[in-house]
Amino acid sequence: MKWMGRRESGNIEDRRKGGGGLAIGGGLAAVIAVVFAVLTGQNPLEFIGMAQQMGSSSQGTELNTDIKDDPNSHFVAVVLAETEDVWDSVFAAQNLQYEKPVLTLFSGQVRSGCGAASSSTGPFYCPADSKVYIDLSFYQELQNRFGAPGDFAMAYVIAHEVGHHIQHLLGTTDKIDRMRGKVSDEELNALSVRLELQADYLAGVWAHHTQRKDLLEAGDIEEALKAANAIGDDRLQMQAQGYVVPDAFTHGTSEQRMRWFRRGYETGDIRSGDTFSASSL
Repeated sequence: MKWMGRRESGNIEDRRKGGGGLAIGGGLAAVIAVVFAVLTGQNPLEFIGMAQQMGSSSQGTELNTDIKDDPNSHFVAVVLAETEDVWDSVFAAQNLQYEKPVLTLFSGQVRSGCGAASSSTGPFYCPADSKVYIDLSFYQELQNRFGAPGDFAMAYVIAHEVGHHIQHLLGTTDKIDRMRGKVSDEELNALSVRLELQADYLAGVWAHHTQRKDLLEAGDIEEALKAANAIGDDRLQMQAQGYVVPDAFTHGTSEQRMRWFRRGYETGDIRSGDTFSASSL
């Protein structure tokens, strides 16, 4: 993917080591607030509250500006920016406004609006806080463990999680979540598969529009398809336990994941990815 020198999204929250940003709450910010209040003859409590509010609302640190020091972080920021541009345009064509998600970088473990998670969870999207969470060590695992190297394999994963954000904005996620307790575990798993495959489709739609901007390179789509194939439920189950349990699928088979990504890439049409009405996945 042609990404060097392109716009990086500002919607990045860095919670890795040292990623405290301005979130200093009642510490240094409060001290500064008290000094300022004393000098100006105003109520220190008001300024402490303002300082704490500013600290707690911080989006974390800015990324290192030296790409050679942290190329993966910069790549992620560029890919997120490209998803913002594409979905801004796609939503506008439907007379809708796209609300951008925040992408949170973490290392080891993280607390999200959906609860605590660790690196072993893999990248995920939390609809409760509209954030995508990624430990960049996952991409080494994608390359070394799953045999799916390449920058566009990374881009596909990000686009898939942003696809879940699209589903959240359109109400699809809430609709499926309301089915909990109303259907069997098997039926809920089947709905989860369709939700995940639709996110793959939306990742393909994004790739379609990115290709139209002449940002893809030879082999990029193959890298995405290889990644989709590597993380299919059937393949992961076979690797983990030596056999496949279709009723326990949550994301779809390797073939299904590749098929829906490819369909999104070929059509580029957000309206043609209704996996819930499809008679065959």
